[in-house]
Amino acid sequence: MTEEGSIRIDLFGKRFERIVSNVETVIQGKREVIEQMVLAMVSEGHVLIEDVPGVGKTQLAKSLARSIDGEFHRIQFTPDLLPSDVTGVSVWDRNAGEFEFKHGPIFANIVVGDEINRASPKTQSALLEAMEERQVTSDGVTRPLDLPFMVIATQNPLEHEGTYPLPEAQLDRFMMRVVIGYPAREKELEILDTHGVRSTFLDLEAAATLQEVMEMVGIARQVAVSQSVKNYIVDLIEGTRLHPDVMLGASPRSALFLQRIARSRAASRGRDYVMPDDIKELAGPVLEHRLALRPEAQMRGETITSIIDDVIGRIRVPGTTSRIAT
Repeated sequence: MTEEGSIRIDLFGKRFERIVSNVETVIQGKREVIEQMVLAMVSEGHVLIEDVPGVGKTQLAKSLARSIDGEFHRIQFTPDLLPSDVTGVSVWDRNAGEFEFKHGPIFANIVVGDEINRASPKTQSALLEAMEERQVTSDGVTRPLDLPFMVIATQNPLEHEGTYPLPEAQLDRFMMRVVIGYPAREKELEILDTHGVRSTFLDLEAAATLQEVMEMVGIARQVAVSQSVKNYIVDLIEGTRLHPDVMLGASPRSALFLQRIARSRAASRGRDYVMPDDIKELAGPVLEHRLALRPEAQMRGETITSIIDDVIGRIRVPGTTSRIAT
């Protein structure tokens, strides 16, 4: 690593730690989840959160937005929500004698789509262009979104009434899926002490600027990925497609996402190169929501997590002569 490269990686690590620690003052006991969210943000990705109510999903997104001095918007998805309610609409200005575009809530740095699977597939699809291309097209005019841009969608379990399963095309645009879960007993007691009277979110200040975040994005892009690690990623993705219990395997986009977020993880650990451990650590959050099991595998009690572990166990790790122990 050159001296300049070492300085840049060190800068990335310090900013990363600053943002994570700042959010952690509000979302207590969930450092791993916070790190995953920040990694996704500096990897230019979006996050899907599927969890029960009341565990801090929206508060996590708001805290992340405030920590980077960014604009935060929340969209409450309901069955009657229209695509224009998300992207914006053109309104006739009588004084100017022309249509004026009123920006929708998608125009923000951090956008939370709350209970996204309660909206119709037509409204869900309104997010696709914004998530993939960082732009919104309305009435034939394309408008770019400000960077950084991140969608954090929350989803109810599908067995709840009034929900629609997300289309595979939209699921595939989320870089990763995270689960917050309930806090440990000790942390829940701390939450009663710190949030019992006044939320610590009210005192939260920015830990980084939007410009600093974009510089982190640029640093992560420069992290090296060797040919052997690239082969490892492709072998892993291909392994999900060839597994006998998998009906729908991981897409080429998931390989790109896995490489991109592995670069950010390496930089956060003070390295300018990706290791196989980065891939193994992130394989679950990046791949779980993209795979579909065959019905007979579900009847046997197989899970997506066990399938990914099995695939990883079958692949030789770069630099070794044997497979990973299962």
